[in-house]
Amino acid sequence: MRKIVSSEILSPSLHRFLHKKRLQEDDHLVRYVYNHGLVNIRAVAQHYCANVIRRMVFGKRFFGLGMEDGGPGKEEIEHVEAVFSVLKYLVRKYQDPEIMKRVDMWREGIKKTEEDILDVLINLKDSENNPILSVQEIKPKLLTQISRLSSLNEIMIAAVDNPSNAVEWAIAEFINQPRILDKVHEELDRVVVGGYFIPKGSQIMLSWIGLGRNPRVWNDPLKYKPERHIMNGREKEVVLVDNELNILSFSTGRRGCPAVVLGSTMSTMLLARLLQGFNFMTPLDGVKVDLVESEGDLQLAKPLIARAEPRLEPHIYLGIV
Repeated sequence: MRKIVSSEILSPSLHRFLHKKRLQEDDHLVRYVYNHGLVNIRAVAQHYCANVIRRMVFGKRFFGLGMEDGGPGKEEIEHVEAVFSVLKYLVRKYQDPEIMKRVDMWREGIKKTEEDILDVLINLKDSENNPILSVQEIKPKLLTQISRLSSLNEIMIAAVDNPSNAVEWAIAEFINQPRILDKVHEELDRVVVGGYFIPKGSQIMLSWIGLGRNPRVWNDPLKYKPERHIMNGREKEVVLVDNELNILSFSTGRRGCPAVVLGSTMSTMLLARLLQGFNFMTPLDGVKVDLVESEGDLQLAKPLIARAEPRLEPHIYLGIV
């Protein structure tokens, strides 16, 4: 099952295919925070991640109708709470009907195009064109098998918990150290990339030919030298999985996380959109965020509640649909 997850569900091609859905959730995130002065960062981050994963797995962001402001409805709140409470019944209450409905659509020929992860799972075939997974195998397995990442439940837990937790901690630290938050906002507003000032409203066109022939980056850029990409036997590119154990953000080896691309993409975009759009502070001025850890997990002991002040022009938020 791990091989299937890596090659089919978390493949680079599917990651690129679902890019537009993730971008839509980014806009919903900003619109929702803009409409609420006092924000539960943990809830916002968790529901953003849950919406992204629901769209990837089920092709829909809500099980119910959701809210007009882009926020979760009662079904989504119950679903995420069930994921974190490991309540198998409540998770299946929403996921199993979607699975059965989709399986029937494929069997009856109503659906013929793969559009999300659930479609991929249903259509996995062996060498004799027989389904690899039964309906029961597609449905969630025991939640105690989380480390195997072998079911939809486990994908939901890993993809919702890890990015949202990382972002909540990051914003808590930003609030406690406003100097760093000011530095982030200053860099965002300065809009200087590679030493070049980019005026507001500019349309940027990259020269792909020029990127590969820049003499300030490459020695002898017009010569064919494949070895230029190797430095001391190592690739120049920074990788999230470091075989020399300098960093283990996603573990390594056979037990390494197969969702390194998805996880890093969700965490980065979630934090980036929040920091770009808002200035965060505690509800009461001069009060520090309590950074005590929760017992039994890696979250803050208390959910982070912060004031989110818009820092861009109003029309930017109002233009987000």
